[in-house]
Amino acid sequence: MEARSITAEVPMGPRLAQDPVELVPELAEVSAALFKATGNRSIPRTTISLVQLRAGQIVGNTYLTVLHTGFLRKAGESEERITAVASWQDAPYFTGAERAALALVEAVLQPSAHGERVSDELYTQVAEHYDDRALTTLTIAIGQVNFFIPIALIAKPVPGRSFTDPWA
Repeated sequence: MEARSITAEVPMGPRLAQDPVELVPELAEVSAALFKATGNRSIPRTTISLVQLRAGQIVGNTYLTVLHTGFLRKAGESEERITAVASWQDAPYFTGAERAALALVEAVLQPSAHGERVSDELYTQVAEHYDDRALTTLTIAIGQVNFFIPIALIAKPVPGRSFTDPWA
């Protein structure tokens, strides 16, 4: 398989012609359950979107990046905060709890040259900001976006289309 030239335009259609939910209807139930689990209000929905935006950036997926950027805009987040997610480590726009959540998603998604991805030190830092319920919710939020990463990378839904119908 030949690699696409970096200067070649990317097609504006999904790779998978049919919505995965139409092909595997159970996917809608899984999606709804994950959304419900992360919506238990133990952590702000904005934090979840920041984490999921960072996950989209890490895996290099435009669909997820555009989707979660849109969610943050609708929630009233500033352009500075949204833009700075890619370089959150030196950005002044994030709370300690948000920084801990962003560090956690990076640890989960990026290989570590130093052994364990989520070190005891990182876990302790995150646990300083989140009680057990909130930390479990944050873990599920990272799992939620990780569940959809293969769909986003393989099926290639069209960026910017409706979250409920990216195959239209």
